Amino acid sequence: MNRTRTPRSLPRIAVPLTAALGAAALLAGCSGSGSSSAEADSTTQAAAVARKDGAALQEDYIEVIKDVLPSVVQITAGDSLGSGVVYDDKGHIVTNAHVVGDTKAFKVTAATGGKELAAKLVSSYPEQDLAVIQLENPPSNLKAAKLGDSSKVEVGQIVLAMGSPLGLSSSVTQGIVSATGRTVSEPRTGGSPGATIANMVQTSAAINPGNSGGALVNLDGEVVGIPTLAATDPEMGDSAAPGIGFAIPSSMVQTIAGQIVKDGEVTDSGRAALGISGRTVLGDDYKPAGVAVVEVESGGAAADAGLEAGDVITRFADEDISTITSLSEALAAKKPGDKVSVTYDHDGSRETAEVTLGEM
Repeated sequence: MNRTRTPRSLPRIAVPLTAALGAAALLAGCSGSGSSSAEADSTTQAAAVARKDGAALQEDYIEVIKDVLPSVVQITAGDSLGSGVVYDDKGHIVTNAHVVGDTKAFKVTAATGGKELAAKLVSSYPEQDLAVIQLENPPSNLKAAKLGDSSKVEVGQIVLAMGSPLGLSSSVTQGIVSATGRTVSEPRTGGSPGATIANMVQTSAAINPGNSGGALVNLDGEVVGIPTLAATDPEMGDSAAPGIGFAIPSSMVQTIAGQIVKDGEVTDSGRAALGISGRTVLGDDYKPAGVAVVEVESGGAAADAGLEAGDVITRFADEDISTITSLSEALAAKKPGDKVSVTYDHDGSRETAEVTLGEM
């Protein structure tokens, strides 16, 4: 049920180390074949610089973990277990919607230990797989995490994933940011399609069940993402693919959680909507061939553009549409108010309409 990872910029020590190694090679090349002593001195100096830089990086890790881990909690929701991040000193905790599920009351334990604390649901927003719960009696020493600017995350940054994988609280794994801007669809649950989330941060940090809702942290001690899921490999029985995890960017966390804390619900999702319910249909070759419109929302984007129940959508903007997931992913890349062309089959004829997208 859970997955997570964390990013940060390359440490300063990486540049001196590279420079030191380059300088050593240059000295060796200029010393001549008889300068074995100079070569040995150069190698010794380079090794000393590498040890110093390695120690500095280790110290960075230790300091970040000491600083951020107290703001990461373990959440027990019925029979399920996940992680969360302290949002403010009033006891608000942000986590994944799939961590809270249908539960309304929770037990929360700080990553650094202590007694269980009772919490209640404030609101859940499954469309973005985020939720906020609140401690009933927040302790006076509660420490809120610092949310970073995920728009500044770069591929190659070192990140740490903090949470409770497999119930092992206070666990930390390390990796890098492998990619940004990923659009990822979660598995179907209860017959309904999972959330489709845009701009996800991909990380190589290990994410396992229980990590969901935790923190993906850079070496500045900033939470840049909420680990949410790991990729699966269908050829290996849908087991987790090592080193491929995804985190919801902190910018989206701030937008959604901020609205829930302020208003008790999401009032402005920023997500585009077509205004239909649909299902995948198969073609004559029994392969997915489009999305059949099951119901059109009155006054919605599709209705205003003339789409009707029974139409089959085959293209959205520049994307061919074969499944409900592919349509969700195409929508996730758009914003409310965007104008897109939608191609669909209507009573056996191919039609195209310009649709002004609404808001989810």
